[in-house]
Amino acid sequence: MKVLLILFSLVALPALAAEPTLYGRYEKIGLPELKQTLKAKMDTGAYTASLSARDIELFKRDGEDWVRFRLAAKGADDTLYEHLVARISKIKNRAEESDDEDEDAVAISKRPVIDLQLCLGDQLRTVEVNLVDRSGFNYPLLIGAKALRELDAAIDPAKRYTASKPDCK
Repeated sequence: MKVLLILFSLVALPALAAEPTLYGRYEKIGLPELKQTLKAKMDTGAYTASLSARDIELFKRDGEDWVRFRLAAKGADDTLYEHLVARISKIKNRAEESDDEDEDAVAISKRPVIDLQLCLGDQLRTVEVNLVDRSGFNYPLLIGAKALRELDAAIDPAKRYTASKPDCK
């Protein structure tokens, strides 16, 4: 009888969730597969993660969709990367200027999405990252809410570069 009561008590205990790690609005994130470390904007207002890429070209390899691209980041060399495509995303972009009378007009852009390893501090996770030319932005990598959940991260917008140098082994 005592054993039964102890087991029942253990089952009834609530599970304690681990607290997320607090990071700043901007962090350095390692991309081990690309052998790069980039400055990233941690953006809770964005849903997906985006990597700045140029010369994006979809192609088939052994019946599967692949993408080749070059990084579009300050100081990036001309390395051509190839990666398996996880899916194609449809991103709604509000039209900046439109002759259309509909003020809520949106443009749909299709972007290749790859599963990419990200190293934040000592946390290594594989997350979905869409490829788009972000060379007009200060940060070549945008980490959205979905990736922040994968990284078990919370953001303090008043802080910057709180994580240690990316060190995932």
